[in-house]
Amino acid sequence: MKKSAALPVITTRLLDWYKENKRDLPWRETTDAYSVWISEVILQQTRVAQGSDYYVRFMRRFPNVHLLAEANEQEVLKLWQGLGYYSRARNMHAAAKQIVSRFNGRFPSHYSDILSLKGIGAYTAAAITSIAFNGPFAVVDGNVFRVIARLFAIETPIHTSDGIKTITEIAQQLIDRDHPGTYNQGIMDFGSVICTPRQPKCADCPLQSACMAYSLRRVADFPVINRKNTIKNRYFNYFHIVDGDKTYLQKRDHADIWKNLYEFPLIETSSPVDFMQLEQMPEFRDLFSGIPSLSVDYPLTLKHQLTHQVIHTNFYRVIIPDQFTYRQSQPVISVEKANLSDYPISRLTHKYLETI
Repeated sequence: MKKSAALPVITTRLLDWYKENKRDLPWRETTDAYSVWISEVILQQTRVAQGSDYYVRFMRRFPNVHLLAEANEQEVLKLWQGLGYYSRARNMHAAAKQIVSRFNGRFPSHYSDILSLKGIGAYTAAAITSIAFNGPFAVVDGNVFRVIARLFAIETPIHTSDGIKTITEIAQQLIDRDHPGTYNQGIMDFGSVICTPRQPKCADCPLQSACMAYSLRRVADFPVINRKNTIKNRYFNYFHIVDGDKTYLQKRDHADIWKNLYEFPLIETSSPVDFMQLEQMPEFRDLFSGIPSLSVDYPLTLKHQLTHQVIHTNFYRVIIPDQFTYRQSQPVISVEKANLSDYPISRLTHKYLETI
């Protein structure tokens, strides 16, 4: 790859570093826009080590946009199971349909068209445009924010509009316009491998002499973050109903976490409750009406941490006596035990099933 002599020293050193240290990742074997898109969506909020296996499985099942667009959403979510942030999968499925309907199944090549697709923001549009179509658009993700904030000792908090604007402008000035995709992948790798959030490898950094934070001995002070995350506690009480060879699931179809995934019948409470308190609730009586005695033989407590929520969960396995027929109500559906794995579920429910 020939480099322009006019490139900033930071850009030149980054490209040299990337040439020697480029990670061998499955999505880097191609510049196909569809493949780049799938990899970028999977890698949002996901570690590379975890995302690689999902990418390979996803591309094996949906090697082109037509197959993804034609797929049932339940299958897409099932394949996505365990990655979290399920809105990514739903948006990707919707965007595939847009590509088929609006662009005749050809992935759009213009930044503005890519940005118009469901679930695609400025970062993903820049990544696709630069890698697949050689468009001069700089990516700005968490790694890039951190690298640039340290290189230029930017005191403005990175989550403010001024901070975002400042770093985006610098990123655009640093990009190699002849090889934007290579530069973008290089700075993201650099942030992941060298300029890490904690214990950055400053001794091995090829940009050490150009780094203002290092010269000030303040690397740990950047990037500046003044946003406080508010953590919400929620209390879930799940009922794994065992009715012979059947159990019962319901679909989360409202605007909340895990939308369109399946789960056991649930009673959510505003505070922790025990089983005796649950039995007194109208929701419980509706769920088990007509069954005078219940056998509860497997209570399990799990705590599940999400970005802004902590889910405190009690799982109760409820055995329906042989002499009674469980009268299911909508939207609860009957599922044969052997078919339970066909339904996409949250990682929380998966943990419970792994335990039992």
